[in-house]
Amino acid sequence: MDAKIQNRIRGCAVGAVCGDALGMPLEFCPPSPRDELVRDMLPGRLPAGSFTDDTELALTVAESLLACKQIDPDDLWRRFVKWYQSDPLDVGLYTSMVLKSAVQGLTREEAIRHARENSPLEASNGSLMRCWAVALAHWNDREKMLRDSAIQSMVTHTHPDCVAASIFINAMIYELIHGADRHEALTTCLKLDLPDELHRVILAAPNKRRNALRNTGWVLHSLESVIWGLMTTESFEDALIQVVNLGSDSDTSGAVLGAVAGAYYGLDAIPSRWLFAIQGVWLPRTGITLHVGEIITLADRLAKIQINPNSGT
Repeated sequence: MDAKIQNRIRGCAVGAVCGDALGMPLEFCPPSPRDELVRDMLPGRLPAGSFTDDTELALTVAESLLACKQIDPDDLWRRFVKWYQSDPLDVGLYTSMVLKSAVQGLTREEAIRHARENSPLEASNGSLMRCWAVALAHWNDREKMLRDSAIQSMVTHTHPDCVAASIFINAMIYELIHGADRHEALTTCLKLDLPDELHRVILAAPNKRRNALRNTGWVLHSLESVIWGLMTTESFEDALIQVVNLGSDSDTSGAVLGAVAGAYYGLDAIPSRWLFAIQGVWLPRTGITLHVGEIITLADRLAKIQINPNSGT
């Protein structure tokens, strides 16, 4: 593997975790004033440097890929349910509704149908925040990456916007890992078959004013913030600082932007003070702590796995 590609692959995984941890204490907060931006990992509901469900679910996707050598919806579903049963400290509302139904005895199809019929949050960002693991596993096969990005979303989030957003972000990661300029990558990925509203949101995002970005848990708001952050800044550090300081669902937008910007700028561009601060617990409540070295090792393992050519159906 080319050293630059490996650096970008590692940057994607580590960047996602850094974005989650940097955004964690700012979740549910209003936007930070421009002259008071948070630039370091601070404690919040968790100790400084801790990651949240955004990373935990991405790690679950990664573990399923490593175990099955393919995206296996049934295996991934079982792992999601097991994670939920571990009583994690943070779970998105829509994801919680789906997985709680599973614990109560519904099948995956029944749980998804129940959630979609009873929640206005069905177009939430729960599958977007975890999708980067698929991009790394398929870094050298675009078609498999596109297919499996959709599959991983539909395990819980079947709304067309959720599926398309996961495909789009992973396509961006794919292009950036292979050395595309961010403007090239955006132009290329806008040629995907995307829902009209999602396409309009992405196209308009770079020209949005900061105070117009809502950055909520709605998948289109997260996608808008991520594209705005990537296209209007000139470094990994500034991109992440700008996006997490939008507040609201800051850990998720931070995680997604961190994955994309990490794939663009590479691991070497991530500030060392953030790398050394990472200290997430995995699995929840086990006390097993992951630091940056374990995240890098995971990225390397994902990038080397051989995917079953008959997978994904």
